[in-house]
Amino acid sequence: MKTLIHPTYFPSIATFAVIVQKNVVWEAHDNFQKQTYRNRCYICTDQGKHMLNIPIKHVGGTEGRQKYLDVMTDDSTPWQRLHWRTLETSYRTSPFFEFYEDDLKPLFERKESSLFEFNLKTIKAIGDCLGVEIPLETTKSFSPTTKDYEDARFLVEAKKRLEAPMPAYIQVFEERHGFVPNLSVLDLLFNEGTNALTYLKTIPLNFLDD
Repeated sequence: MKTLIHPTYFPSIATFAVIVQKNVVWEAHDNFQKQTYRNRCYICTDQGKHMLNIPIKHVGGTEGRQKYLDVMTDDSTPWQRLHWRTLETSYRTSPFFEFYEDDLKPLFERKESSLFEFNLKTIKAIGDCLGVEIPLETTKSFSPTTKDYEDARFLVEAKKRLEAPMPAYIQVFEERHGFVPNLSVLDLLFNEGTNALTYLKTIPLNFLDD
C-alpha cells in the first residue's frame, strides 16, 4: 500500500525516513493550514533550534482557506537569501556543507511562486544528494480519510509531538545544546553526508501506527 504524505519544506528527518522507506503519494488537494511544516523547517544554529519560515500570500483575507496547491510565496522580503545565509552561518563548519552546497544553493537563487512546487523541488534536491529517486505521483482529490493509502499526512503538523526514536549523530553545536532530534533533513545531510541514507533507512516507522 502506498503512503500518503504532504510535501514539506526540506522535510523533517522522520518525514524523509518515510519518503526513503515507503512508496509515497503527495497530498495535493487539502486546505493550507498555518503552523505546519508546509512552509517551515527547523535547523540548529549557535542559538539552538531555529525555524526557517517561508512567508506566503494570503488570499481574500481568510487565512487557512486556500488550497495548498494555490498558495504563493510572498517575495516582498528576501526570505530565500536570508534562509541560505542562515544555513551557511550554521553549517559552514559541518563536514559536508561544502560537498552539497552547489546542489542546494540554486534553490535559493531562483524565484518559485508556488509553495507546493518549491517544496517538491527541495525534496527532489535532497533525493538527488542521497541518490534516491523521488516519486511524482499526487492525489487527484481530497478526502479526510482514506482506505486506499497508508495515511501519514499527520507528519505535516509541526506542533505534534512525534515519538520517533532516533540515534544521535554528531551535530555542529552539540557541545552547546546537546543532540537535537528530528530537525530538517538538511541537518542530517550536512553532518552525516553519504551516511545519511543509511541512517534514514534504519529509523523505525512505528509512529505511522499510532
